[in-house]
Amino acid sequence: MQLPTNHVEPKPLAGTRADHGVTLENENHRPIGDAANLPAIVPVTPPRSRWRLRFSIGLVVLLLAAGGGGFYWWKHSQSQLPLGISFGNGRLEADEIDIDTKFPGRIAELDAEIGDMVTAGKVVARMDTRDLQESLKKAQAQVQQAQRAIEEANANLEQQRTQQTLAAQELERTQGLLKEGFATRELFDQRQQALDGANAGLRAATEKVAEAERAREASEHDVGLLTVNINDNDLVAPRAGRIQYRIANIGEVLPAGGKVFTMLDISYVYMDIYLPAPEAGKVKVGTDARILLDAYPKSPIPAKISFLASQAQFTPKTVETQDERDKLMFRIRVRIDPDRSREHAPSVRSGLPGLAYVLTDPAVAWPKNLQGAP
Repeated sequence: MQLPTNHVEPKPLAGTRADHGVTLENENHRPIGDAANLPAIVPVTPPRSRWRLRFSIGLVVLLLAAGGGGFYWWKHSQSQLPLGISFGNGRLEADEIDIDTKFPGRIAELDAEIGDMVTAGKVVARMDTRDLQESLKKAQAQVQQAQRAIEEANANLEQQRTQQTLAAQELERTQGLLKEGFATRELFDQRQQALDGANAGLRAATEKVAEAERAREASEHDVGLLTVNINDNDLVAPRAGRIQYRIANIGEVLPAGGKVFTMLDISYVYMDIYLPAPEAGKVKVGTDARILLDAYPKSPIPAKISFLASQAQFTPKTVETQDERDKLMFRIRVRIDPDRSREHAPSVRSGLPGLAYVLTDPAVAWPKNLQGAP
């Protein structure tokens, strides 16, 4: 029987095997030949995905090559150090000084802020001292009262001296009259007793004067103590440096020893590094050194070794690699000259990472890149 002309032969479904050698295809697969000869369909990556894959592989290779080249350059540059120079990783540090209260009280003024450079002796905060001021006025009044007591005691002393002088004169005249028979023995004894009483009164008056003077001295000491305490409530910077933190604010009541500011002492700037025993044993306090910060790789800073640890220890995890942490190392402090630190005070920063180089052989000269400024 002949099929109708509008009848359409059904096509094989995409992804199924054709019975008469029809080629398989779909939107995700290109022709793969006679399906009768293949067990399954092989997917083909579109050209765009292929390009992305190649680009990613090339980028990874390029990064690995750059990293390897950088590591090789770093190792090569480190190997250029002559024998007799050792180095270690560290961070630039400056001594921190807490500015805190001596007495409990309320903060009345703040005269500095975070980041300010302050000089030694500059007042950075003031505490409320109204109670101490009143106590000072009382002590000053006691001083004046003691002064008046001294004046009164001196007047009494002068009076006792006059009486003692008179009693001595009367006794002397009576003694002369007694020898000539114009005075009785009884009168002489009375004059003697009067003189003894005048002498005792004179001694008592003298003691009164001394007592009044001691009372005045005690009051003056109270005035001095209160004055010192009032002055100590003006918080000053003990060294020249930079304000690092402000811990309290105006109006806060703090106990004795309450922190108000923390500052960096720019005259004590250093870097702690760690060296193994064979290298640490060759250096000593005062040995020449150089500090090279990551932020200023072309500006070596002259320094000196100021401290050598007497006992070995493990190095901190943030400083050395794992292999080096497994070794016992000696801590060495490399300090920048105080005059140089003060001269470059605006550039002093705490926490900057870098390297410190140490001369383990004093006969070795610094290479050109580590010679530093004179």
